[in-house]
Amino acid sequence: MNKHFFILIALNLFIIQLSFAQNRKEEDVKTKDIYRLIDNYSLAREKKDTNLLKAILTTDVDQLVSTGEWRTGIVEAVQGMLRSSATSPGTRTLTVEKIRFLDPKNAIADARYEIKNPDGTTRKMWSTFVTVFDQGKWKIAAIRNMLPSEQ
Repeated sequence: MNKHFFILIALNLFIIQLSFAQNRKEEDVKTKDIYRLIDNYSLAREKKDTNLLKAILTTDVDQLVSTGEWRTGIVEAVQGMLRSSATSPGTRTLTVEKIRFLDPKNAIADARYEIKNPDGTTRKMWSTFVTVFDQGKWKIAAIRNMLPSEQ
């Protein structure tokens, strides 16, 4: 009886380990996909690629920028992004610091957002991206840009 009991426990532990390892691999793939999504967003902004932006944003995307402007819907968001890139030139860099999965199809990505201005100064901000798994790929559903207050 004791022998069978220990075999049953060992088998259960083995199955738990296998399922955990598989979940970890799936999460690693999703994490890489979200990093790639944010990289594509950065590239689309840099190249002013409206087709790429429309492919990686949800149709109901909303964005709150550091000036306090709300952009609601894909048309308004893309127009605002292009306008912002034109009126605030500089090299934009997004560096993802962490990703938190809310569930298998929703995640929050926090990134350092820096704009190196033509005069050599750097504007340091934060961006938070709400991402969703939609029609077989990750997309951006919301963006929040924050400019830390000076204290």
